[in-house]
Amino acid sequence: MKKIGELVAERAFFLSAVASSSITIGILVFMVFMGLPLIREGGGYHLLLKSWSPYQGSFGIYPMIVGTAAISFLSLAVAFPVSLGCSFLIATIAPKPVSRGLRRIIELMTGIPTVIYGFVGIFLVVPLVREWFQSGSGMCVFTAALVLGIMISPTMTLFFSDSFDRIPRSYLDAADALGASHVQKLLYVMLPAAKKGMLNGVILALGRAVGDTLIALMLAGNAVRVPASVLEPARTLTAHIALVIAADYESPEFRSIFACGVVLYLFTMAVTFLVRYISYAEDRKP
Repeated sequence: MKKIGELVAERAFFLSAVASSSITIGILVFMVFMGLPLIREGGGYHLLLKSWSPYQGSFGIYPMIVGTAAISFLSLAVAFPVSLGCSFLIATIAPKPVSRGLRRIIELMTGIPTVIYGFVGIFLVVPLVREWFQSGSGMCVFTAALVLGIMISPTMTLFFSDSFDRIPRSYLDAADALGASHVQKLLYVMLPAAKKGMLNGVILALGRAVGDTLIALMLAGNAVRVPASVLEPARTLTAHIALVIAADYESPEFRSIFACGVVLYLFTMAVTFLVRYISYAEDRKP
């Protein structure tokens, strides 16, 4: 027979799970309800695939979806090689004292507020991009993606390092016994053995990049159009929400931010399910 303490703990955990699930579903229902008048007026097609021209009666969020995708995936392309190199250095090449020191520095970087990265981007990266490419103001997709990639790379590095640390030591010893170089050990032993944890890190870092507001708001230029190149300004979904939230409560502009919220919510949900599916699929492998 279970003790009273165990029963109380079970009930408490069950109620916590129900409460968190209810809140999550309630947020989605609330956003759909608030954005429903705009969806009824223009339809989902016009809302998701048309341009943003309030004076012409068009409230499509397509430019913001493209801007979000461009900045997020480009930042991931910047962060991945940096994170892979740092984690390989920490896990394999660097001596133990240096490895521990580097890990502490990277853990510290994960706690730096986003606005600090934004200020560094404004006063350092924006002028450099403007001088290098001699095009525009320097506030563009490339600048935002570069700073965002630097911001998410510590998170990816910690995931990669933890994945490398979980590789059985016998695998690495066998590679050393065969005379494998550091690069061969990384490509043929470490990456295949750690791919599950690394993929989780990539997906979660992408989710953080998509959900970031301040970097895009401060560095992307906030132009409400589809960027033709990475040197042109753009606006993300999160930046659009931050900029339009002061509009009149009943206006279509205000309603559009809930459509942005639904898109971000569904993307985050898809990322979460993808991580769970990958973990389940890997666990089922013999």
